[in-house]
Amino acid sequence: MRRYGKHTDEDDIRTRPNRRGNRPRTHIRPKHEDAAEGMVLTVDRGRLTCLVDGRTVMAVKARELGRKAAVVGDRVALVGDLSGDKDTLARIVRIEPRRSVLRRTADDDDPFERVIVANADQLAIVTALADPEPRPRLVDRCLVAAYDGGLEPLLVLTKSDLAPPDELLELYGALDIPYVVTNREELENGDAADRVRAHLAGKVTAFVGHSGVGKTTLVNALVPQDRRRTTGHVNAVTGRGRHTTTSALALPLTGADGWVVDTPGVRSFGLAHVDPSRVIHAFPDLEPGTEDCPRACSHDEPDCALDAWVAEGHADPARLNSLRRLLATRERREGD
Repeated sequence: MRRYGKHTDEDDIRTRPNRRGNRPRTHIRPKHEDAAEGMVLTVDRGRLTCLVDGRTVMAVKARELGRKAAVVGDRVALVGDLSGDKDTLARIVRIEPRRSVLRRTADDDDPFERVIVANADQLAIVTALADPEPRPRLVDRCLVAAYDGGLEPLLVLTKSDLAPPDELLELYGALDIPYVVTNREELENGDAADRVRAHLAGKVTAFVGHSGVGKTTLVNALVPQDRRRTTGHVNAVTGRGRHTTTSALALPLTGADGWVVDTPGVRSFGLAHVDPSRVIHAFPDLEPGTEDCPRACSHDEPDCALDAWVAEGHADPARLNSLRRLLATRERREGD
């Protein structure tokens, strides 16, 4: 090639080695086969506290993960400084597949779902029997989210010294959900924590409940060595509590092998992300009866095959009523 009166070759091509445009581009990502395994304990403004080999390690998400976010309970792979020393930082390079997810949307019109906890075994739904009054529709929504995400539900009813639990328990009797009833005295002397702990051993349990129901008090009783949460009060006029938990946090269960995940108090639980067809999976006695349902059956219409299935004695009518009540919560706002 002739240029400016002379022959040129590759030696005449000058490049700046530090410019990004001259770097070789590749789509091959490192496999990080030597990465350490860890569990995300909490997330705070882009910094993730992880448990790695018994040490708490501060980490950030690696750029190669893109928009994929890690949440409390995620099993992750980390590289970098894993000493856990002050001012050190590791990188999360991989998020392992999740076996369950607890997620919600801001409301039923919001298409953007938010994963709250990953890999939990069960969801403890904490509700007070009085002060504030029970909100069955919110409980129903939490149940739908649990069934949809692959978590087993557990009802924890507090403040039985102010109101009896019979009416609320009857509402959920057909669902055969395990439950614990507690009162203020039992929380103070430790009896309530012991009875709840028996349901948590060997499991990762996420706790959810609206403000003022005593969720934080119960978590503090279950994990007394880490009383980072402060308790709030209930307004005597409005019956509403003050949010005392601002971010999800996984804590090792005291006195048993297991984890407690304390989540922020909720005032609503959007279910825009839930496919109603998945909720039926939580009703194994009813699911076979859906084989003759019309396509895209809502399970609450004249042609639904579940009515005949129940009439033939294959399942308890109360179970079908419970299923339809839960599915109906997907179509109406909590508090309506």
